[in-house]
Amino acid sequence: MDLLDFEAQGLYFEQPDAVGVKELIATAAENYASGNAELSLLQAYFLAPESLNVLVALNRFYYYQYRLEEALAATTKALAVIRLMIAFPEEWSDLQLSHINDAPADLLTQVRLYLFTLKAIGFLNMRLENLDLSQAIFEKLVELDSKDRIGAQGLLELVVKRKTDVAV
Repeated sequence: MDLLDFEAQGLYFEQPDAVGVKELIATAAENYASGNAELSLLQAYFLAPESLNVLVALNRFYYYQYRLEEALAATTKALAVIRLMIAFPEEWSDLQLSHINDAPADLLTQVRLYLFTLKAIGFLNMRLENLDLSQAIFEKLVELDSKDRIGAQGLLELVVKRKTDVAV
């Protein structure tokens, strides 16, 4: 399956959220420069802990604050939310090409989101020097995406090089 050959539908940022969540995310964006964004994002999270809008906003906030552990926690939670939407295995390592190929056409946007979110988890783990886990994630993505539409091949090469450099 070509992961670019589909019509995007059901984009996460188009989904409705609990009352007040959109405003809290907007307030966080306005307050980012002053350093007061986190409280609004956490309030949004308490209102809608399964909202991908909130989880992505938390991921971005923490990533740009260089708080990679917190970014990883938000991204891992997002992966769990997406997984439930598409009935993928609980463990990403159990994911097979058949899961992707058998996914209904109306869920292909969520399948791509799952794969890109898994890539983000691999990247964050690479930044945190969890190189074995990062490598395993990128190897899984390369296995599932023979045309490298997700872009994991280059990251796999980077993590392998990093592991070699560390071992020397």
